[in-house]
Amino acid sequence: MTHSNADKTPYMLDEDSLHEECGVFGILGHEDAAALTALGLHALQHRGQEAAGIVTFNNNRFHSERHMGLVGDHFTDPATLAQLPGDLAIGHVRYSTTGETILRNVQPLFAELEVGGIAIAHNGNFTNGLTLRRQLIAAGAICQSTSDSEVVLHLFARSRHTSSIDRFVDAIRQVEGGYAVLAMTRTKLIAARDPVGIRPLVMGELDGKPIFCSETCALDIIGATFVRDVENGEVIVCELQPDGSITTQSIKPEKPQPERLCMFEYVYFARPDSVVGGRNVYNARKNMGFNLAKESHVNADVVVPVPDGGTPAAIGYAQASGIPFELGIIRNHYVGRTFIEPTQQIRALGVKLKHSANREIIEGKRVILVDDSIVRGTTSVKIVQMIRDAGAAEVHIRVASPMIFYPDFYGIDTPDAEKLLANQYKDMDAMCRYIGADSLAFLSIDGLYRAVGGEPRNNDRPQFTDHYFTGDYPTRLLDQDNESNIHNLSLLASNG
Repeated sequence: MTHSNADKTPYMLDEDSLHEECGVFGILGHEDAAALTALGLHALQHRGQEAAGIVTFNNNRFHSERHMGLVGDHFTDPATLAQLPGDLAIGHVRYSTTGETILRNVQPLFAELEVGGIAIAHNGNFTNGLTLRRQLIAAGAICQSTSDSEVVLHLFARSRHTSSIDRFVDAIRQVEGGYAVLAMTRTKLIAARDPVGIRPLVMGELDGKPIFCSETCALDIIGATFVRDVENGEVIVCELQPDGSITTQSIKPEKPQPERLCMFEYVYFARPDSVVGGRNVYNARKNMGFNLAKESHVNADVVVPVPDGGTPAAIGYAQASGIPFELGIIRNHYVGRTFIEPTQQIRALGVKLKHSANREIIEGKRVILVDDSIVRGTTSVKIVQMIRDAGAAEVHIRVASPMIFYPDFYGIDTPDAEKLLANQYKDMDAMCRYIGADSLAFLSIDGLYRAVGGEPRNNDRPQFTDHYFTGDYPTRLLDQDNESNIHNLSLLASNG
């Protein structure tokens, strides 16, 4: 898997892996709101590791803690949580796909407006966010960040509606793309999901108090109950009343569209123990491996996953093929950035710092390596060589998703199209030679659809968002159609 910042930081060990989007969590009316939000964000850490933030409300005052780094680096400190009193909180873990990685872009963002304070956090990307930003600046707006979320704050502030709910709905209906948004006022927790339902958002309950979060694993960690998915295009407003009760209002679009969840939630992003769109992610990934074995089996001695993403699919492949599953690659979970000078020699060692071949399992064997996806292919080259160096007789790559031909604009950080492996070689044989494997095969698009939804792709009305495989984008791409917007955006370097 691959990420577009590889050129900027070539010594990153995960330079060939798609970076997660972001994760959001919010709770209303609970005395331990900040601590529960921190736990929820910890469960969502896989969705973003660059920064984390929490905003709470208590006694007519909003409180904010936003930090670069992991949730556990900051929000396990009792002193930090003590700065976040109140029974209403929203939080965010971030991987930046729009805007620089600096503290002023860390969410939730907060603004004091005519109708009172509001904090907002979101997962995903607005495909007209830069276009709207340009229009707002032309009309006199002052933007302090380069985050998409700030656009919603400006639209909210400029709305002609009087109530905060109507203002929020007015603002959110003007943005396009894939998003899950949480906002909070003094008394309200507001959740919104994009009209197509590209990004996931679920509603839960703990001690009778409402919760919204990106994945069900964040409910599980705090012992909360899953209530339902927020529907695509839906806005849900939970409001704390003077008597302590909580009311819930659902606002749905006049012309609802069919839901099209992002297929990469199942392939790669969501945690295996989460339930996304009513489907267990682990089972979906096992099914991908099962279908992969049915479509492109090769005689071999052992099935080995590329950890950790390829593990469920490799289990499914082994079960379908009858070939033993073995941990032929051991992952070191305590590796982030290299801790020494990134010379070319050290960069070459990068994959070995993160993955080690289990020679006892591999030597003399015909090995099937199962990975969840391949984007650039640079890590695949290194892993195949590592397996050969461990004495493998043959190395066959099987990928539990289709080839990626197109970039994403809905919150996944992907390379430009020409940097994708599938677009650099004329056929599968050429790709296989580049990677250095004895054979290479990808799961078909219908095989992926059957693994997740139980039926092949409906080409007239696709059931999922799958543009990275097919080029079928589910929304307009207004910013991409007017790329000058991007180049006109000024970026201010900052140390905090």
